[in-house]
Amino acid sequence: MKKGVFLLLIAAVSALGGLLFGYDTGVINGAQFYLTEYFDLSDGLKGWVVGSALLGCFVGAVVAGPLSIKIGRKWSLIISAIFFTVSAYGSGLPELFPQTVSMLVVFRIIGGLGIGVASMNAPMYIAEIAPSNIRGRMVTYYQLAIVIGFFVVFLATYFIGNDLSEAENIQFGWRRMFWSELIPSILFLVLLFIVPKSPRWLALKGKDADALAILKRINGDDIASEEMTRIKASLDETNDGIKVNYFAKGIIAIIAIGTVLSVLQQFTGINAVLYYGADIFEKALGFGKEDVLAQQILLAFVNLVFTFVAMFTVDKFGRKPLLYIGSAGMILGFLLLAITLQTDSVGVLSLIGVLLFIASFALSMGPVVWVLLSEMFPNKIRSVAMSVAVAAQWAANYVVSQSFPVVMGSEVNNSAAWNGSLPYYIFIAFILVIVFVTYKFIPETKGKTLEDIEGFWK
Repeated sequence: MKKGVFLLLIAAVSALGGLLFGYDTGVINGAQFYLTEYFDLSDGLKGWVVGSALLGCFVGAVVAGPLSIKIGRKWSLIISAIFFTVSAYGSGLPELFPQTVSMLVVFRIIGGLGIGVASMNAPMYIAEIAPSNIRGRMVTYYQLAIVIGFFVVFLATYFIGNDLSEAENIQFGWRRMFWSELIPSILFLVLLFIVPKSPRWLALKGKDADALAILKRINGDDIASEEMTRIKASLDETNDGIKVNYFAKGIIAIIAIGTVLSVLQQFTGINAVLYYGADIFEKALGFGKEDVLAQQILLAFVNLVFTFVAMFTVDKFGRKPLLYIGSAGMILGFLLLAITLQTDSVGVLSLIGVLLFIASFALSMGPVVWVLLSEMFPNKIRSVAMSVAVAAQWAANYVVSQSFPVVMGSEVNNSAAWNGSLPYYIFIAFILVIVFVTYKFIPETKGKTLEDIEGFWK
């Protein structure tokens, strides 16, 4: 198999973990109305059913680090694929399981575990196996797959539900929506057995011959030998027989920088827009219920298109320029939305503001954060450091998703001074923090090997 085809296969299989990330988090949105009717859920229980997967995501991300060190990136992804498959089947509550909300929540949490493990291991695996000159683009496949997952599940749940009456959807349509995830999850599980293990993990475990063989398939003999020399030098510098002290001043600082960047991805407000997009269009922007579906499709389409833009520019322009451009666009987008809300002139400019924000996020903080997290940490601490950063990201996701509706409904936000615009000014403040953190602490990693990037921290 040619090197280019082999690399594409590895990236595509790994990125399926991202597609399942998007699919699993999106399928509940399509099924929730019918679930609510079937189980006669209160608002509190509905929130628990929808949000329970986030608990699994957090726990999955926490355990993903030690798991990745112990059994490797490939087998960690295989375990995540098993979680996805079990969750997809069980969430449809086949007759052999009790037909209860508690049982549904158990399977939603299992799906969250799959997301948590995959969201750390998939981008890290791609980064550890990709040549430095195309690493950014290959890791961006992961974010692209997440976006495609959201889009595909939206279409899948629409077509499943559209062919059934409301009574049929309430009785069994929502089950089929969950079961539709079995197709990508089983495909992910099967294909993972044909991809190689991470050469850097193999080197970490002292399996140098196996690591070199994989590097040769990817880079050719000469480059593989040079790469292997760098990897060994990187590991030998810290491999003194003493366990890594993650609280040492230098190491904790690197982990803290990555974690802050990861958390700030959520504090841009992206998931508030995605999770509550329908509410924003209907309540804040004044669109009617009949328009909400079209607006959501538009959001998904813009997100998809500009993720492609990021994929083809991240290795050309670099990581930091995309973060600066995206931050400027996100600020301008939210300013348009906030000002039109404050001045009670909601309309086309408001919609342009939302779409500009989505487009700017999709070409910057969406994919670039995953690229940076997968490559900025030294070899010896990458698994644990990414685990901490991704777990913190899921915790931040939960904080934003829970606090956004509270702030939206608060008296202060609905006072004459703010007129519903307060959350967007808060998000703008956090985006300004992103600009500062990027300028002050984030290295430019374009075109550098993972071992060269370690030199920045020294």
